[in-house]
Amino acid sequence: MKQSRFSFEQFSILAYLGRWTLLVLPVALTAGSLVALFLWLLDKVTLLRFANPWLLFLLPLAGVLIYGTYRYFGKNSEAGNNLIIDEIHEPGAGIPARMGPLVLVTTVLTHLFGGSAGREGTAVQIGGSLAQWFARTFKLSQADTRTLLMTGVAAGFGAVFGTPVTGAIFALEVLALGRMQYDALLPCFMASVLADIVCGAWGIHHTAYHISFADTGTTGFLQFDLVLLIKVIVAAAVFGFVGMGFAQLSHGIKRISNRLIPNKWLVPVAGGIVIIGLTYVLGTRDYLGLGVTGEIGRSVTIPSCFHPGGAGYLSWFWKLLFTAITLGTGFKGGEVTPLFFIGAALGNTLAILGGAPVDLMAGLGFIAVFAGATKTPLACTLMGIELFGGEHVLYYAVACFTAFYFSGQSGIYTAQRK
Repeated sequence: MKQSRFSFEQFSILAYLGRWTLLVLPVALTAGSLVALFLWLLDKVTLLRFANPWLLFLLPLAGVLIYGTYRYFGKNSEAGNNLIIDEIHEPGAGIPARMGPLVLVTTVLTHLFGGSAGREGTAVQIGGSLAQWFARTFKLSQADTRTLLMTGVAAGFGAVFGTPVTGAIFALEVLALGRMQYDALLPCFMASVLADIVCGAWGIHHTAYHISFADTGTTGFLQFDLVLLIKVIVAAAVFGFVGMGFAQLSHGIKRISNRLIPNKWLVPVAGGIVIIGLTYVLGTRDYLGLGVTGEIGRSVTIPSCFHPGGAGYLSWFWKLLFTAITLGTGFKGGEVTPLFFIGAALGNTLAILGGAPVDLMAGLGFIAVFAGATKTPLACTLMGIELFGGEHVLYYAVACFTAFYFSGQSGIYTAQRK
């Protein structure tokens, strides 16, 4: 009798895996391909902007075009990632299929003309809108639609950063503070891995980061230096405060600009003008665009922050301000890559001030500011392992979880449940 029950359970598991493999495949294949196209376009428009600095002066006009596109064609796509999170929690009006193409085109426009934005939001919205379309096509139940939407989030995130394990956990962890439901874990993992493989198959190469610091401590099972660990905890608290500050400033700019400017199409115009003004006041274009590659050899970029002298003491603040203004006034793109920049630059500064290894602290800031702003400390710890290697996993975990606790109760995604 026990053997019969055991066999039946295993058969049910195999049937479950087979069904979800078939459901996940089209989402992952399509999302991985579209994310590859998106990343290729970002590289092209970034190089085009470098070659034509005058494009920055058209940023206000691009903002009007983006506003009009969403105003007349976007339906409820304007809500972005928050719409996807809301639909996962409580299926309602649904996610329009147009969300993916709209956010792809408008994010490319934002980057072409110099807006400071990221790419994760675009990839997640591509994955989510595709998942919703396939759910309607396959006539799935609400429960299965919810799971498929989560796989779309995982596929987009895993493919855009080349971090498939992180993508799966992020899709589960981002929904609610302090609660994770594991019923969708395997479908999300399959979707994230497959989408990353597909994205790579198109010839997309992700930026490589390296932490060369070698810890010589021998305390306990995991090697760590107690003095360095204390420095990491202090820095992580700062990372958490900065993650909270970014979220509050972005939301605040959006709220205040919409209240003070009655003609809504003028909001991105004002934002674009401020970005242009700040660029010329500071005398640098380092805080435009993604921040992964620089216009000149000595530009401040995310990779440069892993080296002494690779960032100024206030580089993190300027990137935070540029990004909050860009996204808060209606331009499109994600927050995560700018958060990487902010965290890495802040880590660089804190390392110099505190006498800590620059590359290690830059890497910790990279993931910990992200953890504080998105409330996803577990996913960010895993991201550290996938991007930098597992040697310093204790520092990753301490930094991410400490930043999470010091970042308050709200983050960049207002639809997260508490």
